[in-house]
Amino acid sequence: MEGETTKQLGEDEIGSSGGFLTDFFGEIISSPLNLCLVLAILFLLYKILKGRNEDAVDLPPPTPQIPKMKKQDLLIEELRKYDGTDSSGRVLVAVNGKVFDVTRGKRFYGPGGPYASLAGHDASRALAMFQTDLVKEEHDDLSDLNSMQMESVREWEAQLAEKYDFVGKLLKPGEEPTNYSDDEECEAKDESTSAESSKKSKDD
Repeated sequence: MEGETTKQLGEDEIGSSGGFLTDFFGEIISSPLNLCLVLAILFLLYKILKGRNEDAVDLPPPTPQIPKMKKQDLLIEELRKYDGTDSSGRVLVAVNGKVFDVTRGKRFYGPGGPYASLAGHDASRALAMFQTDLVKEEHDDLSDLNSMQMESVREWEAQLAEKYDFVGKLLKPGEEPTNYSDDEECEAKDESTSAESSKKSKDD
């Protein structure tokens, strides 16, 4: 008799537990708000666990930095070598007679970037006309650009000078390169900037 009573109590407990779970899930399913809350909780748990797993993955080593380029003046033919496609990956861009090392901005100026056509070229005309394909393979004296277009060129020059390293001058045909020493590097950049400021004042 006692055994039968114990068995009956156990069955009642199981039935009660099963009924509670059924009622619980039924309550969630029957209410859209409750269902949304449960889904949101599950999503947050998934994101937390996924984030922990991603943190545990070893990150690839950073890309080694290219050494700073020695100051030098370049002909347009020499400039074309630095379009980011060689083994060094260095990218140079010329604007308004000045050459800048834009390798740090390779995602913009390197292969596949939005300004890739400017790499290894004099970008002055393209930037003045807002057309990245307007680059020439030979020297471009920009004499046909109007004052507004030249102002745009100078603005781009200032932006590049602020963000990237100055390499040297873009030589005109027959122009002799500067023999840069450590002291002359800074002087050449200052002289170039002063000359541009004077030219801008005259144009105004």
